[in-house]
Amino acid sequence: MLGILLSTAFAAPGDSDLPDDIFGDDTTPPVPTVAEERRSLMEDEPEVKLPDEEKKKRTIQTFQRKNFMKIGRYEVSPHVGFVTNDPFVYRYLVGAGFAYHVTEIFGIELQGTYSPDLGEIDYKPVTKEIIAFNQVTPDISKIQLYVDGSFQFSPIYGKIAVGNNKIIGFDLFGVFGTGAVQTVDDLEAIQQDQDPIAEATKTQFHPTINFGGGARVILSQSFAFRVEGRGLSFIEVVESTTLEMKNNFTLLASASFFFPGMK
Repeated sequence: MLGILLSTAFAAPGDSDLPDDIFGDDTTPPVPTVAEERRSLMEDEPEVKLPDEEKKKRTIQTFQRKNFMKIGRYEVSPHVGFVTNDPFVYRYLVGAGFAYHVTEIFGIELQGTYSPDLGEIDYKPVTKEIIAFNQVTPDISKIQLYVDGSFQFSPIYGKIAVGNNKIIGFDLFGVFGTGAVQTVDDLEAIQQDQDPIAEATKTQFHPTINFGGGARVILSQSFAFRVEGRGLSFIEVVESTTLEMKNNFTLLASASFFFPGMK
């Protein structure tokens, strides 16, 4: 009996039927971090290959090369237009401008405009009524010619995609300058065609201030068209004694040709 107890007490641990750890395994698997979980999901997700056309559609270029430049170039712009706010006569305009663009946003422009005298065709209905009924008429004069020099400021430039491959550029500009205008009094309309004093002061020249702005739509590196509105302000002498402030607003449409070519 003693021998059996001793043999049991000194038995090897591996010969025992008891588990190696009667309290269980304390080691637990580590909790993955958020970054590791994201990496695992990305590795498991199959790669989707897009065709070349689809890849091109999804490509967005934040910075693009400017396909039209004005700096160091000349601009010739013949124009047509009319005076919008003369209450008595229609005044149609034709002329041209010549500009040099010192920088992309700053330019200097010289412009000349002529307005033909079409006689009674120029009269608005109210003027015809005044002449027909011999009513008292205000001063009626016609702009015949004016020239002006202006500073041009173009701070805003943009592009518009048209179709698949066509890109049209545009810029917005403002102008401010000074010049001179020639006016001719319509003596028949104001019923002073027999007055020698009125005849002597029929044609007048006035210093002017001009200001306005517009938009230039760019169709190629050498061609664009412009739409602009300009105010023309001057002081006119009425009946040799009275000074009257005239504020005419003109609307012009121009075709612009740029040279030399872009560098």
